[in-house]
Amino acid sequence: MKAVVAERGQVTIPKPLREKLGIRPGTELEFIAKDGTLVARKARTDPVSQVFGCLGKRIDTDKFIRTLRGDTPK
Repeated sequence: MKAVVAERGQVTIPKPLREKLGIRPGTELEFIAKDGTLVARKARTDPVSQVFGCLGKRIDTDKFIRTLRGDTPK
C-alpha cells in the first residue's frame, strides 16, 4: 500500500492497515528511523497514565469510594 506525504508532512494510513492494527483517532504512534526505513508503532503507555486525573481535582476521594461501595455515612 502507498500513501502520499502532504505539504505539511501528513500521511493518511490506509484504512485496511488502521483496521488490522486497531489504530483509531487518538491512538498515539511513535516513529523511528531504522536502516533507512521509517517505522511507526503504537506508543506504549502505562494504564495509570491513561486514567491519571480523569476524576478532576475537586472530588472528595473518600466520599467517592464510599459511594462506589454503597456505604452509608456514619
